Amino acid sequence: MKTFTDKVAAITGAGSGMGRTLALELARRGAHLALSDIDEASVTQTAIACRALGVRVTSQGLDVADRDAVFTWARETAAAHGKVNLIFNNAGVSLSVPVATARQADFEWLMNINFWGVVHGTQAFLPFLAASGDGHVVNTSSLFGIIAMPTQSAYNASKFAVRGFTEALRMELDLAGSPVSCTCVHPGGVATNIVASSRIDDSIAALTGVDAQTHRQRASKLIDVTSADAAARQILAGVERNARRVLVGADARRVDKLARVLGARYQAMVVWFYRRTAMSRKRSSNGRDAAARPTATK
Repeated sequence: MKTFTDKVAAITGAGSGMGRTLALELARRGAHLALSDIDEASVTQTAIACRALGVRVTSQGLDVADRDAVFTWARETAAAHGKVNLIFNNAGVSLSVPVATARQADFEWLMNINFWGVVHGTQAFLPFLAASGDGHVVNTSSLFGIIAMPTQSAYNASKFAVRGFTEALRMELDLAGSPVSCTCVHPGGVATNIVASSRIDDSIAALTGVDAQTHRQRASKLIDVTSADAAARQILAGVERNARRVLVGADARRVDKLARVLGARYQAMVVWFYRRTAMSRKRSSNGRDAAARPTATK
Protein backbone atom coordinates (compact mmCIF):
# COMPACT_ATOMS: atom_id res chain seq x y z
CA MET A 1 0.00 0.00 0.00
CA LYS A 2 1.99 2.94 -1.34
CA THR A 3 -0.62 5.61 -0.71
CA PHE A 4 -3.45 6.17 1.73
CA THR A 5 -5.29 8.68 -0.45
CA ASP A 6 -8.96 7.69 -0.84
CA LYS A 7 -8.41 4.50 1.17
CA VAL A 8 -10.86 3.69 3.96
CA ALA A 9 -9.34 2.88 7.35
CA ALA A 10 -11.17 1.54 10.41
CA ILE A 11 -9.51 2.20 13.77
CA THR A 12 -10.41 0.89 17.22
CA GLY A 13 -9.39 2.83 20.32
CA ALA A 14 -9.49 6.02 18.24
CA GLY A 15 -10.62 8.24 21.10
CA SER A 16 -7.12 8.94 22.41
CA GLY A 17 -3.42 8.05 22.20
CA MET A 18 -2.09 6.25 19.13
CA GLY A 19 -5.61 5.61 17.83
CA ARG A 20 -6.31 9.33 17.66
CA THR A 21 -2.95 10.24 16.14
CA LEU A 22 -3.28 7.44 13.57
CA ALA A 23 -6.67 8.84 12.60
CA LEU A 24 -5.33 12.39 12.25
CA GLU A 25 -2.24 11.29 10.29
CA LEU A 26 -4.35 9.17 7.92
CA ALA A 27 -6.78 12.09 7.44
CA ARG A 28 -3.86 14.37 6.56
CA ARG A 29 -2.88 11.79 3.92
CA GLY A 30 -6.35 11.73 2.41
CA ALA A 31 -7.79 8.54 3.93
CA HIS A 32 -11.45 8.28 4.90
CA LEU A 33 -12.12 6.93 8.36
CA ALA A 34 -14.38 4.72 10.44
CA LEU A 35 -13.52 5.36 14.08
CA SER A 36 -14.56 3.57 17.25
CA ASP A 37 -13.81 3.68 20.95
CA ILE A 38 -15.54 2.50 24.10
CA ASP A 39 -15.60 6.19 25.11
CA GLU A 40 -18.05 7.61 22.56
CA ALA A 41 -17.47 11.23 23.62
CA SER A 42 -13.72 11.00 23.01
CA VAL A 43 -14.04 9.32 19.60
CA THR A 44 -16.57 11.97 18.58
CA GLN A 45 -13.92 14.62 19.28
CA THR A 46 -11.40 12.70 17.14
CA ALA A 47 -13.96 12.47 14.33
CA ILE A 48 -14.59 16.23 14.45
CA ALA A 49 -10.86 16.95 14.18
CA CYS A 50 -10.47 14.58 11.25
CA ARG A 51 -13.48 15.95 9.34
CA ALA A 52 -11.86 19.38 9.57
CA LEU A 53 -9.09 17.93 7.38
CA GLY A 54 -11.56 17.32 4.57
CA VAL A 55 -12.15 13.56 4.71
CA ARG A 56 -15.29 11.48 5.25
CA VAL A 57 -15.54 10.15 8.81
CA THR A 58 -17.97 7.90 10.66
CA SER A 59 -17.63 7.19 14.37
CA GLN A 60 -19.33 5.28 17.15
CA GLY A 61 -18.92 3.91 20.65
CA LEU A 62 -17.77 0.30 20.55
CA ASP A 63 -16.66 -2.39 23.00
CA VAL A 64 -14.23 -4.55 21.02
CA ALA A 65 -14.83 -7.40 23.47
CA ASP A 66 -18.37 -7.66 22.04
CA ARG A 67 -17.94 -9.88 18.96
CA ASP A 68 -21.40 -9.24 17.53
CA ALA A 69 -20.97 -5.48 17.90
CA VAL A 70 -17.61 -5.55 16.08
CA PHE A 71 -19.05 -7.57 13.18
CA THR A 72 -22.01 -5.18 12.95
CA TRP A 73 -19.59 -2.22 12.89
CA ALA A 74 -17.61 -3.83 10.04
CA ARG A 75 -20.75 -4.31 7.94
CA GLU A 76 -21.96 -0.77 8.66
CA THR A 77 -18.53 0.65 7.80
CA ALA A 78 -18.47 -1.12 4.44
CA ALA A 79 -22.01 0.05 3.69
CA ALA A 80 -21.32 3.67 4.68
CA HIS A 81 -17.99 4.01 2.88
CA GLY A 82 -18.42 1.57 0.01
CA LYS A 83 -15.22 -0.30 0.88
CA VAL A 84 -12.70 -0.89 3.66
CA ASN A 85 -8.94 -1.08 3.01
CA LEU A 86 -7.41 -1.08 6.48
CA ILE A 87 -8.30 -2.19 10.00
CA PHE A 88 -6.15 -0.95 12.87
CA ASN A 89 -6.89 -3.16 15.89
CA ASN A 90 -5.47 -0.68 18.35
CA ALA A 91 -7.73 -0.70 21.42
CA GLY A 92 -5.99 -1.94 24.56
CA VAL A 93 -5.85 -1.82 28.35
CA SER A 94 -3.22 -2.56 30.99
CA LEU A 95 -3.12 -4.54 34.24
CA SER A 96 -0.33 -4.84 36.82
CA VAL A 97 -0.72 -7.68 39.31
CA PRO A 98 1.37 -10.68 40.44
CA VAL A 99 0.19 -14.07 39.20
CA ALA A 100 -0.38 -15.31 42.76
CA THR A 101 -2.95 -12.59 43.53
CA ALA A 102 -4.48 -12.05 40.08
CA ARG A 103 -8.24 -12.50 39.84
CA GLN A 104 -9.68 -14.43 36.94
CA ALA A 105 -12.13 -11.61 36.28
CA ASP A 106 -9.24 -9.19 35.71
CA PHE A 107 -7.51 -11.62 33.36
CA GLU A 108 -10.73 -12.06 31.39
CA TRP A 109 -11.35 -8.30 31.22
CA LEU A 110 -7.90 -7.68 29.77
CA MET A 111 -7.84 -10.66 27.38
CA ASN A 112 -11.31 -9.84 26.05
CA ILE A 113 -10.05 -6.43 24.96
CA ASN A 114 -6.38 -6.90 24.14
CA PHE A 115 -6.58 -10.30 22.45
CA TRP A 116 -10.17 -11.13 21.57
CA GLY A 117 -10.72 -7.55 20.40
CA VAL A 118 -7.93 -8.09 17.87
CA VAL A 119 -9.39 -11.43 16.77
CA HIS A 120 -12.88 -9.95 16.42
CA GLY A 121 -11.67 -6.97 14.42
CA THR A 122 -9.51 -9.08 12.13
CA GLN A 123 -12.18 -11.66 11.36
CA ALA A 124 -14.95 -9.07 10.98
CA PHE A 125 -13.05 -6.94 8.45
CA LEU A 126 -11.09 -9.58 6.48
CA PRO A 127 -13.83 -10.21 3.89
CA PHE A 128 -14.18 -6.49 3.20
CA LEU A 129 -10.41 -5.98 3.00
CA ALA A 130 -10.18 -8.81 0.46
CA ALA A 131 -13.06 -7.36 -1.55
CA SER A 132 -11.24 -4.01 -1.76
CA GLY A 133 -8.38 -5.70 -3.61
CA ASP A 134 -5.84 -3.80 -1.51
CA GLY A 135 -6.25 -4.54 2.19
CA HIS A 136 -4.11 -4.44 5.30
CA VAL A 137 -4.57 -5.61 8.91
CA VAL A 138 -2.55 -3.72 11.54
CA ASN A 139 -2.57 -5.34 14.98
CA THR A 140 -1.05 -3.63 18.02
CA SER A 141 1.06 -5.87 20.23
CA SER A 142 3.70 -4.27 22.48
CA LEU A 143 7.30 -4.24 23.58
CA PHE A 144 5.85 -6.64 26.16
CA GLY A 145 4.95 -8.96 23.30
CA ILE A 146 8.71 -9.47 22.90
CA ILE A 147 9.84 -9.73 26.52
CA ALA A 148 7.96 -10.39 29.75
CA MET A 149 8.10 -8.42 32.99
CA PRO A 150 7.11 -9.11 36.62
CA THR A 151 3.50 -8.10 37.47
CA GLN A 152 2.66 -8.01 33.74
CA SER A 153 1.63 -11.64 33.23
CA ALA A 154 -1.86 -10.86 31.93
CA TYR A 155 -0.66 -8.02 29.70
CA ASN A 156 2.28 -10.11 28.47
CA ALA A 157 -0.02 -13.04 27.73
CA SER A 158 -2.33 -10.85 25.65
CA LYS A 159 0.44 -9.15 23.69
CA PHE A 160 2.39 -12.36 23.03
CA ALA A 161 -0.92 -13.81 21.83
CA VAL A 162 -1.47 -10.88 19.45
CA ARG A 163 2.02 -11.38 18.08
CA GLY A 164 1.52 -15.10 17.46
CA PHE A 165 -1.95 -14.57 15.99
CA THR A 166 -0.72 -11.86 13.61
CA GLU A 167 2.39 -13.72 12.47
CA ALA A 168 0.31 -16.83 11.72
CA LEU A 169 -2.23 -14.70 9.85
CA ARG A 170 0.50 -13.10 7.73
CA MET A 171 1.78 -16.51 6.65
CA GLU A 172 -1.74 -17.70 5.84
CA LEU A 173 -2.36 -14.62 3.68
CA ASP A 174 0.97 -15.16 1.90
CA LEU A 175 0.17 -18.83 1.23
CA ALA A 176 -3.28 -17.97 -0.10
CA GLY A 177 -1.96 -15.24 -2.40
CA SER A 178 -4.46 -12.90 -0.75
CA PRO A 179 -4.78 -9.21 -1.69
CA VAL A 180 -4.66 -8.58 2.07
CA SER A 181 -1.47 -8.30 4.12
CA CYS A 182 -0.85 -7.63 7.80
CA THR A 183 1.61 -6.05 10.19
CA CYS A 184 2.25 -6.58 13.90
CA VAL A 185 3.13 -3.39 15.77
CA HIS A 186 5.33 -3.43 18.90
CA PRO A 187 5.32 0.01 20.52
CA GLY A 188 7.86 0.77 23.22
CA GLY A 189 7.24 3.71 25.53
CA VAL A 190 4.67 5.79 23.69
CA ALA A 191 3.19 8.83 25.41
CA THR A 192 -0.48 7.81 25.72
CA ASN A 193 -2.98 7.57 28.58
CA ILE A 194 -2.80 3.76 28.91
CA VAL A 195 -0.94 3.91 32.24
CA ALA A 196 -3.30 6.53 33.65
CA SER A 197 -6.27 4.28 32.86
CA SER A 198 -4.59 0.98 33.80
CA ARG A 199 -5.55 -1.29 36.68
CA ILE A 200 -2.77 -1.68 39.26
CA ASP A 201 -3.28 -4.08 42.16
CA ASP A 202 -1.94 -3.09 45.59
CA SER A 203 -0.43 -6.57 45.95
CA ILE A 204 2.46 -5.57 43.66
CA ALA A 205 4.08 -3.85 46.67
CA ALA A 206 4.91 -7.16 48.37
CA LEU A 207 6.75 -8.35 45.26
CA THR A 208 8.40 -5.18 43.96
CA GLY A 209 8.55 -2.95 47.04
CA VAL A 210 6.61 -0.23 45.20
CA ASP A 211 3.00 0.69 45.94
CA ALA A 212 0.39 1.14 43.21
CA GLN A 213 0.60 4.94 43.13
CA THR A 214 4.39 4.98 42.87
CA HIS A 215 4.25 2.25 40.22
CA ARG A 216 1.83 4.34 38.14
CA GLN A 217 4.02 7.45 38.45
CA ARG A 218 7.17 5.58 37.41
CA ALA A 219 5.42 3.77 34.57
CA SER A 220 4.12 7.10 33.26
CA LYS A 221 7.68 8.41 33.06
CA LEU A 222 8.91 5.27 31.29
CA ILE A 223 6.30 5.44 28.52
CA ASP A 224 7.05 9.07 27.71
CA VAL A 225 9.77 8.11 25.21
CA THR A 226 8.11 8.37 21.79
CA SER A 227 5.30 10.81 21.03
CA ALA A 228 2.02 9.35 19.79
CA ASP A 229 2.41 11.43 16.61
CA ALA A 230 5.83 9.91 15.90
CA ALA A 231 4.46 6.44 16.65
CA ALA A 232 1.66 6.92 14.11
CA ARG A 233 4.14 7.95 11.42
CA GLN A 234 6.36 4.94 12.12
CA ILE A 235 3.37 2.57 11.95
CA LEU A 236 2.16 3.97 8.63
CA ALA A 237 5.68 3.79 7.21
CA GLY A 238 5.66 0.11 8.15
CA VAL A 239 2.36 -0.42 6.33
CA GLU A 240 3.76 1.33 3.24
CA ARG A 241 6.71 -1.05 3.09
CA ASN A 242 4.52 -4.06 3.96
CA ALA A 243 6.58 -4.80 7.05
CA ARG A 244 5.80 -7.94 8.99
CA ARG A 245 6.80 -6.25 12.24
CA VAL A 246 7.13 -2.61 13.27
CA LEU A 247 9.17 -1.72 16.34
CA VAL A 248 8.04 1.71 17.50
CA GLY A 249 10.70 3.76 19.27
CA ALA A 250 14.40 3.35 19.97
CA ASP A 251 13.62 1.57 23.25
CA ALA A 252 11.63 -1.12 21.43
CA ARG A 253 14.47 -1.66 18.97
CA ARG A 254 17.04 -1.94 21.78
CA VAL A 255 14.97 -4.43 23.75
CA ASP A 256 14.29 -6.50 20.64
CA LYS A 257 18.03 -6.77 20.02
CA LEU A 258 18.63 -7.65 23.67
CA ALA A 259 16.04 -10.42 23.53
CA ARG A 260 17.59 -11.81 20.34
CA VAL A 261 21.10 -11.85 21.85
CA LEU A 262 20.25 -13.15 25.32
CA GLY A 263 17.30 -15.38 24.56
CA ALA A 264 15.64 -16.58 27.78
CA ARG A 265 18.61 -15.30 29.79
CA TYR A 266 17.11 -11.81 29.70
CA GLN A 267 14.80 -12.96 32.52
CA ALA A 268 17.71 -13.27 34.95
CA MET A 269 18.78 -9.75 34.01
CA VAL A 270 15.30 -8.39 34.78
CA VAL A 271 15.24 -10.16 38.17
CA TRP A 272 18.69 -8.76 38.99
CA PHE A 273 17.53 -5.25 38.05
CA TYR A 274 14.41 -5.47 40.22
CA ARG A 275 16.41 -6.76 43.21
CA ARG A 276 19.04 -4.07 42.78
CA THR A 277 16.51 -1.24 42.59
CA ALA A 278 14.63 -2.67 45.58
CA MET A 279 17.84 -2.70 47.64
CA SER A 280 18.64 0.84 46.54
CA ARG A 281 15.19 2.02 47.62
CA LYS A 282 15.61 0.25 50.98
CA ARG A 283 18.99 1.90 51.64
CA SER A 284 17.60 5.27 50.65
CA SER A 285 14.61 4.79 52.93
CA ASN A 286 16.81 3.73 55.85
CA GLY A 287 18.99 6.77 55.32
CA ARG A 288 16.01 9.11 55.42
CA ASP A 289 14.68 7.39 58.56
CA ALA A 290 18.08 7.75 60.28
CA ALA A 291 18.27 11.42 59.37
CA ALA A 292 14.79 12.00 60.73
CA ARG A 293 15.47 10.40 64.12
CA PRO A 294 16.30 12.95 66.87
CA THR A 295 19.87 12.97 68.13
CA ALA A 296 20.31 12.16 71.82
CA THR A 297 21.62 15.10 73.92
CA LYS A 298 23.24 15.20 77.36
